[in-house]
Amino acid sequence: MRIDRAGWPFITGPLLPAAVLGAAGRRRAVWPFLAVSAYMALFFRDPDRRCDTAPSAPDDVLSPADGVVMVAGEPQEGVAPDGDWQQVSVFLSVVDVHVNRSPYHGEVVQSSYSKGSFLAAYRKESAHRNERTELWLRDGERTVVFRQIVGVLARRIVTRTGPGQHLATGERMGLMKFGSRMDVFVPRECTITVTKGQRVRGGETVIARWPSAR
Repeated sequence: MRIDRAGWPFITGPLLPAAVLGAAGRRRAVWPFLAVSAYMALFFRDPDRRCDTAPSAPDDVLSPADGVVMVAGEPQEGVAPDGDWQQVSVFLSVVDVHVNRSPYHGEVVQSSYSKGSFLAAYRKESAHRNERTELWLRDGERTVVFRQIVGVLARRIVTRTGPGQHLATGERMGLMKFGSRMDVFVPRECTITVTKGQRVRGGETVIARWPSAR
């Protein structure tokens, strides 16, 4: 199983006290540390997805993360960037894969980071009050905006891309450490293909589709 490199300190950290306790003969005390290490390995897992082996259709917008759709269609009040957008938001629980992927292809033309609160990610106000990173992705006349938003447990965003970099649809671009959400904003001309409450998989589930004629 592939593990994201950001996870190794969390996986190996509990193993040191486990080794010390084991050497001291306190075998029962070892198990909680081993359980934490195993959970961290599960949390930071980085499985391959369909987009890693086959290119996506050029008009498809893919889910950037695993989780449950919280919003699909009209944007939440005060949440969307300036302009006329539709919104798809995905809530990630602490057992979902937290590696994030680009929802579309193109050049990163804008990136911003905002400090903020750590409200529960399923709350509407977390979208504009919580710590977050916002990225604008452009391919010709097409623009997609997406955000990594931390939650009550997620306290750090890892973003491995920036302005000037070209991303493929579904390409790995970062992760969020522990429960969080991702918001994707697409123009009105796109068709939203998911519904509220639907489970989605990062790099596989089509969440929106551009009209074929460009």
